[in-house]
Amino acid sequence: MLLGMAGNRLKYLTTNDWILLRAKATRHTYKLGEEIIGQGELNKGICIIRRGEASVELVGSISRSILAALGPDDICGEMAFLEQGKATAAVIASEEEVEVDEVEARVLRALLAAFPGLASRFYLSLAVILAQRLRETSKELAHEMELRDRREKL
Repeated sequence: MLLGMAGNRLKYLTTNDWILLRAKATRHTYKLGEEIIGQGELNKGICIIRRGEASVELVGSISRSILAALGPDDICGEMAFLEQGKATAAVIASEEEVEVDEVEARVLRALLAAFPGLASRFYLSLAVILAQRLRETSKELAHEMELRDRREKL
């Protein structure tokens, strides 16, 4: 399953919300193949892809599986941020140069506490992202079940 690139954006944020986030963000540049977020890494905050593309990858003991492609304005690290836990997947730079804005978790939480309107738009955006992912995963699971049922009938 490979999710598209348009479903990970904080679409309900206003221009002023983006100004606040960018003012608190640190810009990082990653080279092709470098980890933006490591699988199992403790939450450091959220990352917003500014330029370039990255892939969300699940790393097993023997292989890797690409779960999603991310592009400009896509967010990553949000699940670990919400759970205040570890990243469940790695995010890897998939172009020669990928620019990312990182907002530390404690800084983001302080912003969200100080600006309730920002908080509601931010969490609404995350809810929509997660609902879209669940819908895609459910669709993929239904497709896999249909294929399995067809094989069993043969």
